[in-house]
Amino acid sequence: MNILITGGTGFIGKQIAQKLLDLGTIQFDEQAPEQIKKITLFDAFSGEDLPQDPRIQVVTGDITDRELVSQLTQDIDVVWHLAAVVSSAAEADFDLGMNVNLYGLLNLLDSIRAHGNQPRVIFASGCAVFGGDLPEIVTDKTVVTPKSSYGMQKAVGELLVADYSRKGFIDGRVLRLPTIVVRPGKPNKAASTFFSSIIREPLKGETAVCPVQADTPVFITSPRRCVESMIQAASLSPERLGDNRIIPLPGLTVTVHEMLEALKQVAGQSAVDLVKWEEDKTIQRIVQSWPVQVEAKYAESLGFKADSNFESIIQAHIEDTKE
Repeated sequence: MNILITGGTGFIGKQIAQKLLDLGTIQFDEQAPEQIKKITLFDAFSGEDLPQDPRIQVVTGDITDRELVSQLTQDIDVVWHLAAVVSSAAEADFDLGMNVNLYGLLNLLDSIRAHGNQPRVIFASGCAVFGGDLPEIVTDKTVVTPKSSYGMQKAVGELLVADYSRKGFIDGRVLRLPTIVVRPGKPNKAASTFFSSIIREPLKGETAVCPVQADTPVFITSPRRCVESMIQAASLSPERLGDNRIIPLPGLTVTVHEMLEALKQVAGQSAVDLVKWEEDKTIQRIVQSWPVQVEAKYAESLGFKADSNFESIIQAHIEDTKE
């Protein structure tokens, strides 16, 4: 089985690849597990700390490069499409966001369509497809109302994957992800980056800035749960999904205060004291536009699960980032 992960040198791409290498096989539906022959990590950057295995191939390039993407999608069985310009960057540079988040996806889908091999395509979307005046609880039937260019690009991407699946060009699955916390590495340009920073940096004895109020809630999932869900999505049969290819995932709702209380339980008050409060009204506005209570009945019926509590997420982060 040949696998392509776009955005593959990013932290979730690397973790999916490592998990697949550890498993050694991937199972479709009720069929016998198939051996993984090759995993191609495709990204704009070569990245660091990549899995070391002869089955790994790293390719750097532009997701809008038609010839390159056509080469990468030949004889592919599964694609995880993670390549994206994050929220704040896509808002600041409209052309960049459109080129990567929308035209890049379209280039990928059209390349696959031209080959006619109908691989399973797992597309990473998120709660940024919502915004504005939302109901108290967002359900599987809540209409998307993006209030950012990034959210619009993800919403259009969801529809593209669903329609290319309906037409039989791909066997697609859209995972609408909660905010992923705790992300390893360094802060990025996403509006949500501080949710990880206020845990990750204090655990290393470094200061972090929280730009929102302590009672601000957020709907989250852990990296471990995200990777588990990504691989689980590939195993679902097309018959089980039918035409319903958009899967809003379950998650955990916590406030910043509750996150820091969990940090205190794990690492003590000295870690919490490293968090500095500097209000940023723009970030507060963006974060408050996201759904915080999500009822994910469809995903739960398919076997997807949420994290149980935030302390376990912190402990998992500590375990996964040990050197």
